[in-house]
Amino acid sequence: MNPPHIMLIGKVGQVGWELRRALAPMARITCVDFPDIDLTSGDSIRQWVRGSRPDIVINAAAYTAVDKAESEPDKAMAINGVAPGILAEEAKRLNALIVHYSTDYVFDGSSTQPYVETDAPAPLGAYGRSKLAGDQAVQAIGGAYLIFRLCWVYGARGQNFMLTMMRLAREREKLRVVSDQVGCPTWSRVIAEATALALKAATAAPDRQAFSGIYHLAAGGMTSWHGFAQAIINLMPEAEKKCAEIEAISTAEYPTPARRPAYSVLACDKLERTFGLRLPHWEESLRQVLEVGH
Repeated sequence: MNPPHIMLIGKVGQVGWELRRALAPMARITCVDFPDIDLTSGDSIRQWVRGSRPDIVINAAAYTAVDKAESEPDKAMAINGVAPGILAEEAKRLNALIVHYSTDYVFDGSSTQPYVETDAPAPLGAYGRSKLAGDQAVQAIGGAYLIFRLCWVYGARGQNFMLTMMRLAREREKLRVVSDQVGCPTWSRVIAEATALALKAATAAPDRQAFSGIYHLAAGGMTSWHGFAQAIINLMPEAEKKCAEIEAISTAEYPTPARRPAYSVLACDKLERTFGLRLPHWEESLRQVLEVGH
């Protein structure tokens, strides 16, 4: 049996880079990213999918500038809301499976217990609304799909909270970090590895459609941004850091253009029931990424 042909969109992002490594042993991969593909252009998207004729389409690309989305809602919606629907439509034409990544920002954060996949979304800002529109567009097409809803993604590459905290800890003696927003910091590598394992199960099944759905995919445990920052800096070598104090502040003390959910913890029981997958505790992954360093 020939390995499946995967079209990976977003090859240089945090998750996309790790996907290339995780999927290489099991598939033939065609990678594409901006500017070669323009996710604001339906013609560009269709041209790439029809030219590649993949068995699996993985959309790891997104407009992720949460605050900037408030002033660029149309661009965020085009990339996050409209493009996934076009990709799903083209995938269905080819009888291909589409994998799409969602976000905890589709919820308003008013819950006091981990969100499950069936909880009603209520995004607080333009970014969350655009991502929710993308989820709904993929579902509406009715093809075979896997939507993985992620939370607080970080890794050794790209732009993310961990790398920002490490940089600031080298530059400043004191940091101020929000302590009243709670979530599940999730390493991009474990996201990619879980995606690969889920794809193996779905593609081996007689009916891939039976796996179609939204799955929460997040690390075990929970913490605040302040707790995450403290853990990152504690694990940094002493010689590398200047920071000696991390002050806990409220969201109100750190105003941003976009409102953030106060509680972003995702329950991942469905992922475990369906695929037998449970991601490591966030502290275990953080320790590993800082030790591995690449």
